[in-house]
Amino acid sequence: MSTLNPDVLQNGSVKNSDSINDSHELDEYDFSRFVDRPRLLNLERQRSCDERSLNDLPVPFSPHQSSRADNFGRAFDNPDSVYSPIKKSGCNTPLSHFGYGMMASDPHPMIAEAWDDLRRALVFFRGQPVGTIAALDNSDEKLNYDQGLIMSVSNLFLKRGNLRRGGASRMKGVKHGISRPYISVCIICPVSDTCNARFFALQMLGVLKYVEAITGLMVTEAYITYVQVFVRDFVPSALAFLMNGEPEVVKNFLLKTLRLQGWEKKIDRFQLGEGVMPASFKVLHDPIRNTETLMADFGESAIGRVAPVDSGFWWIILLRAYTKSTGDTSLADKPECQNGIRLILSLCLSEGFDTFPTLLCADGCSMIDRRMGVYGYPIEIQALFFMALRCAMLLLKHDGPGKELIERIVKRLHALTYHMRNYFWLDLKQLNDIYRYKTEEYSHTAVNKFNVMPDSLPDWVMDFMPLHGGYFIGNIGPSHMDFRWFCLGNCIAILSSLATQEQSSAIMDLIESRWEELVGAMPLKVCYPAIENHEWRIVTGSDPKNTRWSYHNGGSWPVLLWLLTAACIKTGRPQIARRAIELAETRLSKDGWPEYYDGKLGRYIGKQARKHQTWSVAGYLVAKMMLEDPSHLGMIAIEEDKHLKPVLRRSSSWTA
Repeated sequence: MSTLNPDVLQNGSVKNSDSINDSHELDEYDFSRFVDRPRLLNLERQRSCDERSLNDLPVPFSPHQSSRADNFGRAFDNPDSVYSPIKKSGCNTPLSHFGYGMMASDPHPMIAEAWDDLRRALVFFRGQPVGTIAALDNSDEKLNYDQGLIMSVSNLFLKRGNLRRGGASRMKGVKHGISRPYISVCIICPVSDTCNARFFALQMLGVLKYVEAITGLMVTEAYITYVQVFVRDFVPSALAFLMNGEPEVVKNFLLKTLRLQGWEKKIDRFQLGEGVMPASFKVLHDPIRNTETLMADFGESAIGRVAPVDSGFWWIILLRAYTKSTGDTSLADKPECQNGIRLILSLCLSEGFDTFPTLLCADGCSMIDRRMGVYGYPIEIQALFFMALRCAMLLLKHDGPGKELIERIVKRLHALTYHMRNYFWLDLKQLNDIYRYKTEEYSHTAVNKFNVMPDSLPDWVMDFMPLHGGYFIGNIGPSHMDFRWFCLGNCIAILSSLATQEQSSAIMDLIESRWEELVGAMPLKVCYPAIENHEWRIVTGSDPKNTRWSYHNGGSWPVLLWLLTAACIKTGRPQIARRAIELAETRLSKDGWPEYYDGKLGRYIGKQARKHQTWSVAGYLVAKMMLEDPSHLGMIAIEEDKHLKPVLRRSSSWTA
């Protein structure tokens, strides 16, 4: 039985507020609105694959013909031109069985469970879904972020005949002679590091007694959870809803975060750039004043006060995904959205002391949000930057300010494309060239332009590099090359066409050749290899969470499944994604959808991993849906722009 999606409510304090009292968006908010909400999807019924007409698909092949699976990427010539109008299902069910490209009589049992988790993670603001919380975890362990108490409550006063307009699922059991619909709500516990979350939650039951008295709602169960909506975490959830024909929550998320961008942003008396997007936000409900308020975090509350550099890029990428999925350009064409894009890119395209077209960043500015030696020019940020620029070119209007910005984007893309494909790319030939480098070369004719010392080549990379394969290294700067493999950056490089077709194929060759190292027992390694011993102490500051083969230091993250699947389909190698998904399905649900896994092969649930992590759930769903219907790739992938293809002066990997 599924429950109604929880309204996530948040407390705290913030300088800027968006109070319900000073807005004309909606009427007063009260608990009685829980039972008036439109009925959401019921996961007990499934729509058969044969109800969907493959003739509606914009790709010239059937995903149900497994014999042609290897031609997915090649048949998908131009994903940027793909548009499949989303159709809201008439029945209360996800639209698909996700059947691996074949007619599936029954969906995988994990599908219904995953959708149920995803819907329970929804966050509401004034009755409208605006995102998903990071995790639904009922453990006692200390969390990194604010925590809340999710409670299932039942309305004792409604009778069976009054449920037609209600949105709650009904228990068949009857108590006191009446039917009882159950609803999930969330009360936020502002738990500090020294306060036990459960103890505080129990104290909150006094508040619940007041709620019961005025609304007739009875608490039936409770568990601890995250309460923040993280911008980067929401992306796979957003894609899942878009692929399932439910764009409302994505649209609301885009508009709310855009409004938060306009806030005055100060950290320790320092004012942040106008275009900075929040790392996360939460919802505060004041039951006394009957108001709801959004509160944003721009890094001032984050562990280590890390800057959310990637948030703006993900926002632009998601806006383009929404536009491609729905065919609705009115949102992107709104003056406030056009201005939001310009503000984000103005931060990145501003002139400074840079001698490279890449973005200079501090540590912890992306998914790897702790000290991990990625300061400088990390591949993840450069790939996201490139993709955001490509998406912005498709979204911006060619009017006065838009036209001027597009010209700046084109110039930057030309320089960035050349720089990344030449200096970040590593294959066997390039590795051999570095091994034979001369140093201290002065002049524009220097071959070793960054003065990289051959003796700095780590031993592991000499054995790790296969004969056929290659990848974009983690970082490059003066006398510095970070040879570590970073999954997200390389997958985004494929999806954005930062990587050439040859380079994209070489990345896939590398994954296949080094399956044990990069995939192991649970996909996928966020980076490889782990840093350890003295290097770990120096690079991470002896971070106990990032010990070797744990968390960001070589941990395995199931959320990366959707990125791998998208990259596999784009390169015409869906069998790699299928193998990884089947591997994840052996444990992911049984283990409670952990945030990450530990160990060299990813065999152990992470020592501090949260259970029922929303983006682990969403990443799995998106991967399954893309395999079933590869046309979904069009909302997240961009084909290569031939005008941005510079002549490569360094090696291209061997391709078969």
